[in-house]
Amino acid sequence: MAQGSSHAARTAGAHRVVVIVDENSNPFELGCATEIFGLRRPEIGRDLYDFRLCSPEPRTLMRDGFFTLTGVAGLEAADSADTLIVPNRPDVEVPRRPAVLDAVRRAHARGARLVGFCSGAFTLAEAGVLDGRRATAHWQWAHSFQARFPSVRLETDVLFVDDGDVLTAAGSAAALDLGLYIVRRDHGAEIASSVSRRLVFAAHRDGGQRQFVERPVPDPPDESLGSVLAWAQERLDAPLTVADLAAHAAVSPATLHRRFRAQLGTTPLAWLTGERLALACRLIERGEPRFEMVARRSGLGTAANLRALMRREIGLTPLEYRRRFGL
Repeated sequence: MAQGSSHAARTAGAHRVVVIVDENSNPFELGCATEIFGLRRPEIGRDLYDFRLCSPEPRTLMRDGFFTLTGVAGLEAADSADTLIVPNRPDVEVPRRPAVLDAVRRAHARGARLVGFCSGAFTLAEAGVLDGRRATAHWQWAHSFQARFPSVRLETDVLFVDDGDVLTAAGSAAALDLGLYIVRRDHGAEIASSVSRRLVFAAHRDGGQRQFVERPVPDPPDESLGSVLAWAQERLDAPLTVADLAAHAAVSPATLHRRFRAQLGTTPLAWLTGERLALACRLIERGEPRFEMVARRSGLGTAANLRALMRREIGLTPLEYRRRFGL
């Protein structure tokens, strides 16, 4: 798994994402980071990031000895990261290497963006960069985390937390959610949708959704939400309500609400608003200059409502979003 100079040359000048891999690191989250930030993007026409791995040792034994990682950069590569993804591993009670924690502190001090997937929140907390800040971690370790790091404002039932320059994801699959969120924040909804299509993964799950759902296995096909979701996505510009969704699904609004909570970890209204907001972002990116038209075509009603939702959910006004991601 060697990293040669061709990747650096290919992405010269791009935002640099560096992943620190340490002993017993989890392969899945490493794979998530590689898939989202490290692959070439011929379908987009350019590479989005300059991606590299680094490790404090020349040979790194991954979780449970699954394989040994060699041929990656030394830990000094973390000093050039614009975004630094910190190590995560299952042995959360074992202290991280001082050299790794020092690298995290240096990156934070110079303004790099820090990302922790799953138990990576423990690495960030040990480095002291989460004191007084919001974060999340896998529900399985929530009590342990809170006992060790009481100064961190841990949110125990969300997929991921964006606290500005420090972002954390709750678990393995949530690493994909947070990674796609970062791509959307950096490059816009259209690019994030392209990356998600290649992953065959949902383009957008709101970070505030619950970490797990009531049933790990979906309902039988006659109770599936698939048909009502597809029906609603084709009619986002219409004045749809939760009652309309329930009528199409031939269930009561209360039953529909329970199924959304159980299968998607969110409410019908929150899902509908998220889909409309994603459509609005795509319309702005594709060049629609009239925000009133964007609001109407996405089902958000008025430009004022569009502006309020975008500021709340994305942190940008429609005008700021167009300047950043528009044609």
